[in-house]
Amino acid sequence: MKATRLWPALLLGAASALALGCGDRSQLGVAAQAPTPHSDLIGGLLAPSGLLTCRPLPYDSTTQTIGPDGGTIYIGSHSLDIPAGALPSPTMITAVVASGTVNAVRFQPEGLQFQRTAYLTMSYGNCDLLGSLAPKRIAYTTDALVLEYLLSADNLFAGHVTGELQHFSEYAIAW
Repeated sequence: MKATRLWPALLLGAASALALGCGDRSQLGVAAQAPTPHSDLIGGLLAPSGLLTCRPLPYDSTTQTIGPDGGTIYIGSHSLDIPAGALPSPTMITAVVASGTVNAVRFQPEGLQFQRTAYLTMSYGNCDLLGSLAPKRIAYTTDALVLEYLLSADNLFAGHVTGELQHFSEYAIAW
């Protein structure tokens, strides 16, 4: 009979311990700080996110005029395919790959809008994948932030990722 009276007490004690364990875990009642944004663009080792770490590519720059008929711009191991009808008139486009630990391409004129979706294909053959098969994607970036991840398709076997561009800015490969 004593054993049956112990079960409710044990269950009540366990529930209390769980409830207390889920409460404020800070020391001395000091409120825990809110998480701070991840300021660097390189993802952590355990949870790949952010921009891929890569061996630096050589600096490269190209300028090409693309008109209403569309065309493809090749910049190092990357390419930009602009379909027919994306630009209403001939437009001089400059693409720059700076040497650094992130595969990034900056396009000018910055802010140029496409009337049809353009496709940026970036190689990550020189990047450290840390043994991960996580899908890669293209990120719209600034010098300090990832602003947006583009709708992207990763071709793991070819070592490149293709993303849909609506406008010009700076783009990089991300997890």
